[in-house]
Amino acid sequence: MSKEKPAPRTVAVNKKARHDYFLEDRVEAGIALQGWEVKSLRAGHIQLKESYVLLKNGEAWLFGAHISPLLTASTHIHPDPLRTRKLLLHKDELNKLIGAVERKGYTLVPLSIYWKNGRAKLEVSLAKGKQTHDKRDTERERDWQREKQRLLKTR
Repeated sequence: MSKEKPAPRTVAVNKKARHDYFLEDRVEAGIALQGWEVKSLRAGHIQLKESYVLLKNGEAWLFGAHISPLLTASTHIHPDPLRTRKLLLHKDELNKLIGAVERKGYTLVPLSIYWKNGRAKLEVSLAKGKQTHDKRDTERERDWQREKQRLLKTR
């Protein structure tokens, strides 16, 4: 009997990232969380919409991710829902990201947060910003693909 690993359970997705950026290379990072944050994450109380990743002193940090504290989690701790959280990456992955951000002008954007083998993981992508005309082109292409499928389906 072989044990099958369970599929990762997605907690939150940053849909705005796909709209605002050209996404290129993706990296999976662990997150250093406190106990109340883990409980809130299990309940799905997180928003990645306004979040971003910064590289400081050779480390990656998640800014702007809003984890709402549960009322029942703890009474003696005063949680900060917007605190910066350290991302856990291998040194070679970190060096690759630092090089791309500093030399090539990329931005690091969090795409989704999910559970994998009982640990919270964050999918981070190297991204280039879209301009307004690029966003319109993407939307026009998506509408055309949808219309094409509709036309093929009716035949």
